[in-house]
Amino acid sequence: MAEEKQGTEQNRSQTSDRKPNNRRTNNNRKPNGNQNKQSGEKKPNQNKNRNRNRNRKQPTQTDENLKKFVALNQEAHKQRLNPHYKLNLNTGAKIRVTPLGGLGEIGGNITVFETQNEAILVDVGMSFPDEDMHGVDILVPDFSYIREIRKKIVAVIITHAHEDHIGAMPYLFKEMQFPIYATPLPLAMIGNKFDEHHLKEFRRYFNPVEKRKIYKIGNDFEIEWMHMTHSILDSSSLAITTEAGTIIHTGDFKIDHTPVDGYTADLHRLAYYGDKGVLCLLSDSTNSYNTLPTPSELTVAPALDRVFSKAEGRVILSTFSSNIHRVQQAIQYGIKYGRKVCVIGRSMERNIEIAMAYDYVRFPKNIFIDADEVSRMSDKDVLIVTTGSQGEANSALFRMSIGEHRHIKIKPTDLVVLSSRAIPGNEGSISGMLNHLQRAGAKVVSDKDIHVSGHASIEEQKLMLRLVNPKFFLPVHGEYNHVAKHKETAMMCGVPERNILLMTDGEQIEIAPKFMRKVKTVKTGKTYIDNQNNYQIEDDIVIDRQKLATEGIVMIVAQVDRQTSKMSLKPKVTTFGIVADRQDKAFAKEMEDVLEHFLLHMKEGLIENPRALENDLRQIVRKHIYRKMKKYPLIVPHVLIS
Repeated sequence: MAEEKQGTEQNRSQTSDRKPNNRRTNNNRKPNGNQNKQSGEKKPNQNKNRNRNRNRKQPTQTDENLKKFVALNQEAHKQRLNPHYKLNLNTGAKIRVTPLGGLGEIGGNITVFETQNEAILVDVGMSFPDEDMHGVDILVPDFSYIREIRKKIVAVIITHAHEDHIGAMPYLFKEMQFPIYATPLPLAMIGNKFDEHHLKEFRRYFNPVEKRKIYKIGNDFEIEWMHMTHSILDSSSLAITTEAGTIIHTGDFKIDHTPVDGYTADLHRLAYYGDKGVLCLLSDSTNSYNTLPTPSELTVAPALDRVFSKAEGRVILSTFSSNIHRVQQAIQYGIKYGRKVCVIGRSMERNIEIAMAYDYVRFPKNIFIDADEVSRMSDKDVLIVTTGSQGEANSALFRMSIGEHRHIKIKPTDLVVLSSRAIPGNEGSISGMLNHLQRAGAKVVSDKDIHVSGHASIEEQKLMLRLVNPKFFLPVHGEYNHVAKHKETAMMCGVPERNILLMTDGEQIEIAPKFMRKVKTVKTGKTYIDNQNNYQIEDDIVIDRQKLATEGIVMIVAQVDRQTSKMSLKPKVTTFGIVADRQDKAFAKEMEDVLEHFLLHMKEGLIENPRALENDLRQIVRKHIYRKMKKYPLIVPHVLIS
């Protein structure tokens, strides 16, 4: 019994550790332990071992020949994916890349590629001003560094014809001229800009190029234009080859497998260079946060068809004037539903004329009507294609919305289609225009499915990185958060973090097969342009305007007797943006007291130096107003010494 009790306790203590297969053996065990010792009887442990040996898998037979080819294929992958082995590590050549615009912003793209003896500019674009840049229409890059190296520059290279890549060309060429290499559409649009700025003679610098053909430019550069899909026709990526290696510059791009014209991105040439070995990739970062692939331009077609089929009155479609394929699709559906097409807006008219003149698109000329003919036609027979999707105050659509357009007035039966996205910073102006349109009774459509982006999302960025397989990577074209996100994508695609640099405008990056590093910073900035008169606005004028808008102005005119250093008459004080009109007299008396106190305590001999006297008075008045109002207005003193 003692042995039974002891065995039971042992069974209980082992329950938690016991495997299910062991339970039957333990339950059949007899209390008398001598039974297992009888001769000829097999022990349970021996049975277990035999079962285990029987069930154990035999080791897989290894074919040493196959194993050898696994190692060979792994080495082939290593060679294929590691661009280090494809570059000439024995060369001492270097190339410097200096962005002068386009980083920390969307727009204003211009980059210098520079060898020891020569340099090229890639794109010369403009950007748009902030709301506090009063009276400024466009911004162009500061050309200071270009002036420094102008003797080294052998060409301007253009990727595509968007304003943020060619808009500053006339302002550069008014000062400096270089050969221009580009495909036909960008050159045609630059030519129009030269004509507007009375620079027709500079068309002689045009050098049209053929895609997939390598051009020797200067002594140090070989460049190939590779077709790329984007939201404007005839876009290109660049392969820039120097002694240091090949740099791929994507320009603006997306990977559209079903473009409207059927001309897909030239992925084959990108892969060709990637297989040869690419020193560095500069790639578009605009849509770095978009996880879904950018839709094809053709995906807009069903939405446009639906809009036109339901419209009972006029259809007024507004989009970017450069998006010829969007305009082309809209016109095709206008024709399908029996509408005549009226094109309004100088840039829209010009771009459609160029696209038709050079056979990028084809339309029967009899489908177009002039703006003054619209009022004589039935509303359901009219399609108006116009500019102004960003709510620009001078655009055709905005003037229609406020009733100031010469020919077109908005009606309650109108259907306004905004086929574009808001450029960052334009949200307020677009909202204001929408308010005007809806007050006039128009129905406004701005659904997501009537617009697609022209920039690559994460998946397309990955494809570009994998095709090109660069050793070094410089994300470009976007604000800092965009290029930082693009860096993360590149690291996912195998580019080491140490081989990626996030540039800012003015930083000069030196690249060689063995290294990439920042070497110095050059002067950059923006030049303010009044686009109505095509002249530059000096920086101090813009600063004064900002101060006037936010702080106000105080003008003081005083006459002071030279002998007594006292005022001969009461000062005349005029203010704007400081005090209400009803407080003008009280404020003028206050300024009179400040002026009297200043004259009483001014430095000896200061009366003999009117300019120094005015400067000191300006400081005294500014301090007084700040103590009282916490403002720093523009102070304009005039002291007449008699």
